[in-house]
Amino acid sequence: MAATSVSASPFLGSWATTIAGEDHTLLQAKAAPPQVRMARPLRPRPMMKNVNEGKGIFAPVVVVVRNIVGKKTFNQLRGKAIALHSQVINEFCKSIGADSKQRQGLIRLAKKNGEKLGFLA
Repeated sequence: MAATSVSASPFLGSWATTIAGEDHTLLQAKAAPPQVRMARPLRPRPMMKNVNEGKGIFAPVVVVVRNIVGKKTFNQLRGKAIALHSQVINEFCKSIGADSKQRQGLIRLAKKNGEKLGFLA
């Protein structure tokens, strides 16, 4: 019986030539260049904008007043008006015995109506 060995492997060479020989330099040449890590682009912060800005029956008046008194003074005035209106809603809820969820719902409704009418333009 004669022993024959047939190598059907595409591997030519030994481990020594693969690691320390020519194949090792080929692997280094084919290696991808080091990746440069890039920072994520800054996303603009979402603005709480009114969908109906510039619309509504009172929007033109609001824009004219804002242009006359200045943006800072106008925002302070608007904040005071909103706070006063919220107090009126709170007092109304106390007088009819509404709970806090109903009160929050009425305040949200007032904000939505103010947007539609153009008060928040």
